[in-house]
Amino acid sequence: MKAVVVDKSFGLENLKVVEREPPPVGPGQVRLRMRAMSLNFRDLLMVQGKYDPRQQLPLIPLSDGVGAIVETAPDVDRVTVGDRVCPIFAQRWISGEPTKQRLRSTLGGPLDGTLAEQMVVDAESVVKAPAHLSDVEAATLPCAALTAWSALVTLGRVRSGDTVLVQGTGGVSLFALAFAKSLGARVIITSSSDAKLDRAQALGADEMINYTTTEKWGYSAKQLAGGEGVDHVIEVGGGHTIARSLRAVRPGGTISVIGVLSGVASDLNLLPILMQQVRLQGVFVGHREGFEAMNRAISTTRMKPIVDRVFSLEKARQAFEHVASGKHFGKVCIEV
Repeated sequence: MKAVVVDKSFGLENLKVVEREPPPVGPGQVRLRMRAMSLNFRDLLMVQGKYDPRQQLPLIPLSDGVGAIVETAPDVDRVTVGDRVCPIFAQRWISGEPTKQRLRSTLGGPLDGTLAEQMVVDAESVVKAPAHLSDVEAATLPCAALTAWSALVTLGRVRSGDTVLVQGTGGVSLFALAFAKSLGARVIITSSSDAKLDRAQALGADEMINYTTTEKWGYSAKQLAGGEGVDHVIEVGGGHTIARSLRAVRPGGTISVIGVLSGVASDLNLLPILMQQVRLQGVFVGHREGFEAMNRAISTTRMKPIVDRVFSLEKARQAFEHVASGKHFGKVCIEV
């Protein structure tokens, strides 16, 4: 089988297409013939050596993908040959609270990921893809979609009439926009691009803020929410944006801390968190049970993920470079 690996040392220049023997199927496992994959910012950091510099190499990157089951172990009865499934991000996190063991079972590091023609995974760690989605669309669900779902539904309990502030127009952010609107929430979205804001408005965003021309965008979001503040913030920026998120959120509101696009360090004033009883909730994707609940909602609403560009397996490096450019709107994908 063909696989893309980051070999010997980190860096996009060290991504290589190689030939490998397909792994054997053991008890309780299934073999997937992969059809499509999608990239997350985490994948870029992993290949660059910035996410976990101690990650063992070579590594097959990517945590998101979809494939058809072509072989099952004799003891498997949960799924069958022909099923189209997505492997879950944290392979051992089926339900319940996260644990150290569950959080160390993630694809694309430390475990080999989805960027290969075949994968062998436990039958318990796959989820059937919604039938109305194409392969490329289904490949976007395991991380970006589930992170947004976990933030707003599983953990955030967003309700109709709430106001949600969404940062940016990447994969998680556009899924958050779609889920928030399906829940009946009002959405304020930010971007540095007026063109992207126009596209977000066409997808249902109620208010748009260009954060390059509106420096105090946290205060602006608060005013757009009636002066009290927004109920929920999808915080993907990290160190350089968390202070503005605190300005935007209402007393008793929630900030879902998801990404670190602007860095991890911050001179954060803790007083607003304490004095206004703000909840900072870290979100590390989610479990299989949440994935299955999300897919039921996606199937019911016929929601369609937003795909920016699709590359071939042989052009995986170009796909990573496109993510690094920040020019994408929605998900960057690879099709086999």
